[in-house]
Amino acid sequence: MNLRKICLFFSVLIALPALSASAAPDLMNIPLVDIYGRQGAMGAWAGKVILVVNVASECGYTRQYEGLEALYQKYKEKGLIVLAFPSNDYGAQEPGNDTEIQKFCSSKYNITFPLFSKVSLRVKAHPLFTALTSPESPIPGPITWNFNKFLIGSDGILKARFPSDTEPDSLELKNAVEKELEAKSKRR
Repeated sequence: MNLRKICLFFSVLIALPALSASAAPDLMNIPLVDIYGRQGAMGAWAGKVILVVNVASECGYTRQYEGLEALYQKYKEKGLIVLAFPSNDYGAQEPGNDTEIQKFCSSKYNITFPLFSKVSLRVKAHPLFTALTSPESPIPGPITWNFNKFLIGSDGILKARFPSDTEPDSLELKNAVEKELEAKSKRR
């Protein structure tokens, strides 16, 4: 191999991490509307470890609200935030309006983590979920049902995805959260 080819080869290797990092969607600039109608953006939680979950009040997995709240309570002081996005797209299992959803979550499960206005995940999908599932995402692929979970590191990059049947208290999910919280503490 001649020197020119070797230099080209190493130039490509050096550029690859920068290319892949810039190809990942910028999640922190995505606008959001909370369950009370207040406008904001993902950037409100920049620097935190974020668990995004698409939720529904009438789903077989709805009981996971309890585990999500417990996970949030356990790790919030270390920098975890859980963000719940109601959607009626899977089995029409979130028929209520924002007021009804908020009342259900607070009275039945005492939810203290942020809830957002009901979103679409299929037709005209919310930009956050488009970014999390698009081919440019670090872990692309469609949402399969209610209570899919997306773990975003404190660097704003999607680190892990979990299907609906992964319980919030599962070892797999807790280990991933702890790993990202440890990485967060090292970034300081």
